Amino acid sequence: MKCPILTKATEMFLTLGFKSVTMDDIASEMGISKKTIYQHFSTKPDLVKQATLELFESISCDIDSIRELKKDPIEELFEIKKIVSHHLKNESVSSIYQLQKYYPKIHATLKKKQFEKMDDCVIKNLNQGIRLGLYRKEIRVDAIGRFYFAGMTSIKDVDLFPATMFDVKELQSHYLEYHLRGICTTKGLNKLEQLLKTNS
Repeated sequence: MKCPILTKATEMFLTLGFKSVTMDDIASEMGISKKTIYQHFSTKPDLVKQATLELFESISCDIDSIRELKKDPIEELFEIKKIVSHHLKNESVSSIYQLQKYYPKIHATLKKKQFEKMDDCVIKNLNQGIRLGLYRKEIRVDAIGRFYFAGMTSIKDVDLFPATMFDVKELQSHYLEYHLRGICTTKGLNKLEQLLKTNS
């Protein structure tokens, strides 16, 4: 029963917000008693923590699977963006805001894990791109990795990018293109243009 509860809770948290969804809401949606949920999760923060970590691990596993395919680095970034978008397809802007505001320790832990994962991925991607002549060899890899993480994180800042003005998925596509145009060689830009046409 624990896995179905985690799955349903994660779906509801992403769609409606981590604060907005109550244990009663989850129980009602699943047609089970609240007592059943508490048999597996001692408190709501415990459920929130496990739901966010489970989602992170699931995304990380899929990212690793993409990296094992050893696609060229530009194509790899497009594939990773697709898989992350698939996992977070129901995510509302308010869900991350609520997680940060009402569960700051969980948010901080999650952000640290996200940084470590993304930093590792992006740095390996950058080094491979340089080796293949797709990225400019003079770029500072460690700084670009952090630039990329900072930008992807900022996209979800509702003060900077209010939902009334911006669509998060559209922003992610624009940001990926922005990132690549800043680091690509002529060879890399040709590859980017091909991918932009096939992914439009």
